[in-house]
Amino acid sequence: MKPEMTATTPELPGHRVTINLGVVRGIIVRSRSIVGTVGAALQTILGGNITLLTELCEKTRSDAFELMLQHAREKGANAIVGIRYDATEVMQGVTEVLCYGTAVFVEPISKTNQQ
Repeated sequence: MKPEMTATTPELPGHRVTINLGVVRGIIVRSRSIVGTVGAALQTILGGNITLLTELCEKTRSDAFELMLQHAREKGANAIVGIRYDATEVMQGVTEVLCYGTAVFVEPISKTNQQ
């Protein structure tokens, strides 16, 4: 599946859903390392973007997204619509990031079908 065949919207422009394969998800549970925690604490003293935490969050979301794509491939999907993210702190310093959407099989809408 190509990353461009994903959308936060319920549809993909120029395509029609032919099969709905159900919900797919990717879940990652991450904790901050002691080094990352101390480094982030030092960055907060200086103010501005806390790059250590930004990078951790970006990597975690990316990993959850990749797991969701893998789940969709296993179901035979060629696209995912309605993608969302959710995060929950499961204990102090430990966060679950969930990426989920609806796995679908889509086909391009031909010009003859649009009339």
